[in-house]
Formats: sequence, structure tokens, C-alpha cells
Amino acid sequence: MESSFYSNREVKRLGFQSIGNNVLISKKASFYGEKNISIGDNVRIDDFCIISGNIKIGSFVHIAAYSSIFAGDSPIVINDFVNISSRVSIYGKSDDYSGESLTSPLIPDKYKNIKDESVIIEKYVIIGTGSTILPGCTLFEGSAIGAMSLITSSTKEYTIWAGIPAIYLKNRKKNLKIFMINLKSQ
Repeated sequence: MESSFYSNREVKRLGFQSIGNNVLISKKASFYGEKNISIGDNVRIDDFCIISGNIKIGSFVHIAAYSSIFAGDSPIVINDFVNISSRVSIYGKSDDYSGESLTSPLIPDKYKNIKDESVIIEKYVIIGTGSTILPGCTLFEGSAIGAMSLITSSTKEYTIWAGIPAIYLKNRKKNLKIFMINLKSQ
């Protein structure tokens, strides 16, 4: 029976900048600019994900089905123990919607005003289904983003955010750090 994930040998042939151990990548995921994408250990990327640009994925990261990560020249950095639920979109690059410039990948750059900024997702972050992260945001350690949220600015450590645009709801417990210590000692 054929697997829906690439074999280890097939993953290594995809041409990533670097690739860790125990990486599961769906054969239905799409990558653009593989030489600029690095992936750590214990990572799973599910069906129909699109990953493009200057991207660094840490270890123990899950990117669920239909998620998309679009970086420009500035990197998108996803640190360890991050969970990206299905249909999440992360943008490091975006058009200017003000009307002061044109938009579209078909328009020459001199007529556009592109926002190209890093997105940093620190350790222990979870992003709920259908959420969107915009350029220049940092999701600080332990942040939890509720489903269908729009992140337009950086979060604070161990806090829960939700809404459009997302707002701070309450603090998040730090018990998960204990589990991480136990996991590393196995």
C-alpha cells in the first residue's frame, strides 16, 4: 500500500535548505523556493498546504491541511512545539490596500507598495483553524490564537487572543512547559 506521505529519501530529494529527522510531508503539499526552506525534526505537513519563500520551521511542528505560509524576502520563523491548525494563512508579504498603489502579482513592482516583514512564531504557540497572521507580527512564546482570528499586531507571552481583529482575552497556563521537559527526557 502506497503512503500519502513522502518517504525519507523522497523528502531529501525535494531540495530543502535543510531537513531534520522524522519529517512527514504529504505528497499533496506544495512548496516554492525549497532552497530557502529549512525544516527541523519531528515535523508533519499535511495535505494541500502551500509553503513559499524564506521559511524556517523548527522541531515538533504540525502544519494541518489547507494551511498556507507565504514569505517574501523577510523570513517567517516557526519555532519548536508550534501547532498550526487547518486553513491557517501566514503572510510575510502583502499588498497595500489603501488605493495609493496597484495590487496584483501581475503588476510591475514600481507601481506597488509591498509590505515585506518577518513573522516570528515562538515556542509553544497554537493557532486555531481559519486564522490569518499578517506581516510584521510576532506571536510570543505560549500564545494561543482562537479559531477564525485575524492577527494584525504582536501578542504577549502566554496569552489567549481571538477575534477580527484579534484582541487579548486572558492569560494562558504554562503547564505545557512541564510536558516538554518530560518529553525531552524520554
